[in-house]
Amino acid sequence: MRIFLVLICSLALASVAPGAEQGKKKEKEQPQKKGAQAGQVAQPSGKAVGKPAGAGKPTGKKMEQTQGGQISAVGKSAEVGKPKGAGKPTGKKMEQTQGGQISAVGKSAEVGKPTEVGKPAGKGKGKPTGAGKPAEVGKATGAGKPVTAGGPGGKKFQAQQFNLPNKVNPAIASTTFQANRRIEGSQNWQGSNYAAFRNYNSEWHDQGWWRQRYNRVGLFGGGWYYWNAGFWFPAWGYDQANSYYPYDGPIYGYNNLPPDQVIANVQTALQQQGYYQGEVDGLLGPLTRAAVADYQRANGLAETAAIDQPTLELLGMA
Repeated sequence: MRIFLVLICSLALASVAPGAEQGKKKEKEQPQKKGAQAGQVAQPSGKAVGKPAGAGKPTGKKMEQTQGGQISAVGKSAEVGKPKGAGKPTGKKMEQTQGGQISAVGKSAEVGKPTEVGKPAGKGKGKPTGAGKPAEVGKATGAGKPVTAGGPGGKKFQAQQFNLPNKVNPAIASTTFQANRRIEGSQNWQGSNYAAFRNYNSEWHDQGWWRQRYNRVGLFGGGWYYWNAGFWFPAWGYDQANSYYPYDGPIYGYNNLPPDQVIANVQTALQQQGYYQGEVDGLLGPLTRAAVADYQRANGLAETAAIDQPTLELLGMA
């Protein structure tokens, strides 16, 4: 009986001994696991949503837990975006020492130099693109300024036919006949274009005398004129009752026009350029002669105050 009890006790002790040893092992392992939990770094699960700038968490590492709760990183960490100005080293071998401190081993990768921010793209520098400059507004194209030959801008003046009254204008007085009168100042007008003016002298003859010598004589603007060598001249005495001549002298003819039509075209051309503001009446009165003289003076011509070839050429007529 005693032997049987001894055997039972031995069996009981044998079964209890492994449990006690396992309990001791559990007690020893319990603080180690707690230390590991205290120092363990949990890896985030799943994919990162949006790359945080400057997060600097190493990904793709193989982590090993050593005895005593130390964690060491084996292998290179995957390069997660270059942080903009984060300043945390990437691509390092990281080691966690006892007490939870992390030390960097090896050279830190050069973390992206901050890009130049805030430089104005051409603002404030640069030359103003003409803003604020006053545009050139309307230069006068007219009175008193010389123009090129052939009228304004070199254009040819188109002759017109005017419906002019063939009668005396009481507002414009006729000159008084003076035998052998010369045009004052004509001796100073040099050149063949002014020969007719230098050689002109007033003559009084009856109608027959004029017809015998000139085959073209007509009544224009209340007075009789004859045609000779490219000019119209007053035919003093052709009609004793109608001797009306606002101007006593030659009038240069062009385009086979009569003298009153020549005068009317000149008046129109001078109006367009701002020299003449009177009526287009085909009469070479004082206002028209003054406008002609102004135009001639402004353009460097001899101031004849008459309709001569150089003046018509510059107006774009002849």
